[in-house]
Amino acid sequence: MPQAPDMPRTQSPARVIARFAVRLVLLMGFAALGSVGFGRSLVALLWMSIVLCALASLARREPLFGAALNHWDEAVAFGALFALVHVVIDPA
Repeated sequence: MPQAPDMPRTQSPARVIARFAVRLVLLMGFAALGSVGFGRSLVALLWMSIVLCALASLARREPLFGAALNHWDEAVAFGALFALVHVVIDPA
C-alpha cells in the first residue's frame, strides 16, 4: 500500500492570516444574527473560537511558541478580541 506524503507541519503566514480573517468575518456575521445582541453574541462566539483553536493546536501538536504562525497564535488573537469586546460592552 502506498504511503501518503508527509504533510508540512507549518503553514504560510499569509494563509494563517487569511484563515483568521475569514473566521472573524463569519463570527461577526453570525453575531449580527444573534438574538441577544451583537456584542454579547460576539463575546460568546469569540470565547468558543479560543477554545476551538486551542483544541485544534493540541490535536495537531503545534508548538506553543513556534517561529511560524499556527492555531495558538489565532487563539491568542481571538483572546485579545474577546477581552476588547468584553470591556467595551460591559465596562463595569
